[in-house]
Amino acid sequence: MDQRELPTVSRVRKLRAADQALRDDANIQSLLYHYTDKLYRAGSLDMIYEAALSAICEGLRSDRASILRFDDRGAMRFVAWRGISERYRAAVDGHSPWKMGERDAEIICVKDVTRSANMQSLKSAFLAENIRSLCFIPLAPDDRVVGKFMVYFTEPHVLDPKEQELALIIARQLGFALRSHLADNATRRLAALVESSDDAIVSKTLEGIITSWNEGAERLFGYSAEEAIGRPVTMLIPDERLSEEHKILADIRAGRRVQSYETVRRCRDGRLVDVSLTISPVRDSRGAIVGASKIARDIGDRRRAAEAQNMLLREMNHRVKNAYTIANSLINLSAGSAQTAQDLAAAVSGRLAALAQAHSLSAVAPLAAGGTIPPAGTLREVIAVILAPFEGETEEGKSRISIVGEGAGVDGSLTTQLALLFHELATNAAKYGSLSVKNGRVEVTLTTEPGQLIALWQESGGPPVAEPGREGFGSKLLRMAARQLGDVNRWWNEDGLVARIVVKMPETT
Repeated sequence: MDQRELPTVSRVRKLRAADQALRDDANIQSLLYHYTDKLYRAGSLDMIYEAALSAICEGLRSDRASILRFDDRGAMRFVAWRGISERYRAAVDGHSPWKMGERDAEIICVKDVTRSANMQSLKSAFLAENIRSLCFIPLAPDDRVVGKFMVYFTEPHVLDPKEQELALIIARQLGFALRSHLADNATRRLAALVESSDDAIVSKTLEGIITSWNEGAERLFGYSAEEAIGRPVTMLIPDERLSEEHKILADIRAGRRVQSYETVRRCRDGRLVDVSLTISPVRDSRGAIVGASKIARDIGDRRRAAEAQNMLLREMNHRVKNAYTIANSLINLSAGSAQTAQDLAAAVSGRLAALAQAHSLSAVAPLAAGGTIPPAGTLREVIAVILAPFEGETEEGKSRISIVGEGAGVDGSLTTQLALLFHELATNAAKYGSLSVKNGRVEVTLTTEPGQLIALWQESGGPPVAEPGREGFGSKLLRMAARQLGDVNRWWNEDGLVARIVVKMPETT
């Protein structure tokens, strides 16, 4: 060969090598382009895994690969694979050269498993699967290991720098895709939770302009999302509570979460609702506070239930105190006419039994909630049961209790209110009025008018009475009963209390 040709041959070889390198780079670029496109279009984890396995096998010229991720307990588990058996997966399950969240992880290549001291415990599993060489490629999208890529070869093999770079790019893209998929799922789950929540969930800017509005907010406040978004949140706040919003926005701008508190908000129809509010700052990707998220829960039912429970407890306390007072009054009244201890015991026992019957009449009906309350009979019968414990005669031989007129039948739904009302009048008479002394009397006159019954309660022979200086619980019970029955008016005369009770009757009665 002519010595002058040597430079030409060398130059051709270099050109061919450069051309091959260009083709290889082009192939790699094409592979990464198609891989990225598949990841972008992937609608599920399986599609993401399949795209990554195809890219790694094609790029590193292997027909076997696997993807593993840490589970909730920090153990490495197979999530996708190609060309490896179930027996092999079971044998190496849980093995990892890195811990979950470990930083600065690098590719680990095992050129020959038969010569690696670190692989001796798994050597039999590798050889049974015809694996002589393998590579551990970390999945660490945020520089924290979340899993690994595995590539297997049937002959001893070491990745060159370009192959390692390609493997890291494929692994990094996979990590980003997994993170994006999980974030999208979390966003979709959060959106579903927000939309399906019974609570009103609203977001707003730092200027108080509404930016999102879920179905719970529509149900609670009555505005649709189209009507609410873009308007100031102050449309929900009563004028006397506007200062709350100024403080809330100040706390949010300072990065403080507003602790849950109870307040009042205004609905579209002007109705006020009791709500419990929790408000938190909303931050952008850089951590800057850009708005606030508000959760409002309707606590009207809870508050009404608490008020009803408190009312029942107060009523129970009121009745217990009255029961002791009345029992003591009955003993004192019975003692005046009793000749022997047996007479006293019999009189007290009979009157306490009548008192129990009257108490039952005023206490049993509310327990029938949800059912049909039976008719109570006539108004006279209801009053007679309530006043039975106080029957007797004055020193002049007059009846202490007088009921004039028959009255009409009353609907069973009114039994509770009537019993409460007359029991309260009788109790007050026994404690402070005419029934607190032996010669005191109560006369009830019953009349019927179109659509209503009227009972006139008149006390006489008792101590002087005066209108109470403040409304006690007993007066409140009378007012509540009157509101449900019709009307009650009271006059504190020198001779004793006079009360006029009007009972509005349903048309079917």
